[in-house]
Amino acid sequence: MALENFDIQQILEYLPHRYPFLLVDKVIAFEPGKSITAVKNVTYNEPFFQGHFPKKAIFPGVLIVEAMAQTTGLMAFATQDGAPPGSLFYLVAVDKARFKQPVVPGDQLELSVEYVKAVRGVWKFSARATVDEKVVASAELMCAVRDA
Repeated sequence: MALENFDIQQILEYLPHRYPFLLVDKVIAFEPGKSITAVKNVTYNEPFFQGHFPKKAIFPGVLIVEAMAQTTGLMAFATQDGAPPGSLFYLVAVDKARFKQPVVPGDQLELSVEYVKAVRGVWKFSARATVDEKVVASAELMCAVRDA
């Protein structure tokens, strides 16, 4: 199923995550089996900002990685036209994670993921997050579909 511009309702159909842990707001480009680009709007009223540097709110790097991982899940399930019944797409490895600059409330994260390869049921992706076309984070992610 080739889709572009998934809205939040379509995202909810593909991902099991819900508030406050759903970290993808919209898909703006999708090429099945090849690449996907999604958006996360970073707003001050997200619950973790109360404790993650209250005087200087910074979006946690681990949540940037999670947003990239959720984007890989969207790509995998949309490429397959849905998750196999009773299964989840698990993050199994994060390699070469790099954080270049802080992400703050008001920023719009653009999450770009490219499929690299699959070996024995483990899919490898190259992911990057940008704000205003500047790379703020990147990583290699490995994910696998497993029984829930």
